[in-house]
Amino acid sequence: MQLAKTPTNPEMLVACLCAEWCGACREYQPLFEQLQAQFPDTRFLWIDVEDESDLVDPIEVENFPTLLIAKPGTVHFFGTVTPHRETLLRLVEAQRASDAQALAASPHRDGLAKRLWAQILSVK
Repeated sequence: MQLAKTPTNPEMLVACLCAEWCGACREYQPLFEQLQAQFPDTRFLWIDVEDESDLVDPIEVENFPTLLIAKPGTVHFFGTVTPHRETLLRLVEAQRASDAQALAASPHRDGLAKRLWAQILSVK
């Protein structure tokens, strides 16, 4: 997992679940990392699902790139996206809005978000 340099108490988490062998992911990674500068209160994580299988398990990521966007205690987006910078930009902006709706509870997905929050908050 690659941690971008961000504040120690981020307001939101954007995790890209990817695979090293995926050409679309390799092309998307620099675009994903560029957005960190635009959202300094958001933690961006790049997670290789094969290298970090213990962290991601039991979720099976079959389509790439898959994003998880969460605020502390709630997941707001989880799904495959078109690997374009503008798509990610619009999605992050929409989820940052104060009226952004959280997704219905899902134990595996919410468990992953909880593990990611625990990891990033422990790295201060």
